[in-house]
Amino acid sequence: MSSSRHRKILSRLSIAGMAIAAFSASAVAAEKTLTIYTYESFITEWGPGAKVAEGFEKTCDCKVNYVGVADGVELLTRLKLEGDGTKADVVLGLDTNLVAEAKGTGYFAPHGLDTTSLKVPGGFSDDTFVPYDYGHFAVIYDTETLKNPPQSLKDLVEGDPAQKIVIEDPRTSTPGLGLLLWVKSVYGDKAGEAWAKLKERVLTVTPGWSEAYGLFTKGEAPMVLSYTTSPAYHMVAEGTDRYQAARFAEGHYIQIEVAGVTKNTKEPELARKFLAFMTGPEFQSIIPTTNWMMPVGATKEPLPEAFGKLVNPEKTFLMSSEEVAANRKAWIDEWLAAMSKN
Repeated sequence: MSSSRHRKILSRLSIAGMAIAAFSASAVAAEKTLTIYTYESFITEWGPGAKVAEGFEKTCDCKVNYVGVADGVELLTRLKLEGDGTKADVVLGLDTNLVAEAKGTGYFAPHGLDTTSLKVPGGFSDDTFVPYDYGHFAVIYDTETLKNPPQSLKDLVEGDPAQKIVIEDPRTSTPGLGLLLWVKSVYGDKAGEAWAKLKERVLTVTPGWSEAYGLFTKGEAPMVLSYTTSPAYHMVAEGTDRYQAARFAEGHYIQIEVAGVTKNTKEPELARKFLAFMTGPEFQSIIPTTNWMMPVGATKEPLPEAFGKLVNPEKTFLMSSEEVAANRKAWIDEWLAAMSKN
């Protein structure tokens, strides 16, 4: 065999080897999976999950794997149960009420991102959790079956027991916890008495938001605890203004939803890349008309006209996460005692 032909064969083998190596490296990279724990409504057919995954996968050469639980509070409960053995790389769907408690578990790592451009009412900045949307809690009512909706939390508590509302459980649901804190913010030491009265109007308590809102839209009750942004869904997606938010004179409690990277993630760079993507225009543009919440960052286009017709609370309630962490168990016990009384 001539030396020139030998060199050609070696060259071809080298090129083939490089191609195989490149293919193998690409295959390994493509096999990377980012596991995100979140709440069920985020990954439903109409939720933002699929679009978010599609958008991020184009940037990361990876696969997004969602694990869903009923609601936000259950995310923290599940993480506590799994501990250091959790498969989660990112937890998306806690809110600011749970930040101190979540950080106290030691299961989350600092995100290392610059979040100064993100805007939420009252401001929010944290070294571990990044906000991605927000909304004010509200009583949503059916205008066809309820002509005189409550005008305040006091009206809701003391109103006609025949006009029912569906609420969520504060032990498992962030909206349920939000209502608990809303009542506590307005009634203080009298919150137990307020719950005892409101109990007469509660049709049922559901584990999460999806079940509650489903019962409401099926006509099981004329009211449900949801968000001031919920009517936008019906106006944009269904072309109806039948369902509206009641404006409460005392003000409305706000929810700021956040995400964080777990300490033991096997993909820390990928997880932080996702949080950075989460704050960018593509993710933020998906949120308003899929998660039906307000974006915290710049979007690619203006919000739909329906968002300009929503209740804009004059006063916002928000307790510190430290206060919530210190009192959540006692306040839930107070709620349980009031709701279990005959």
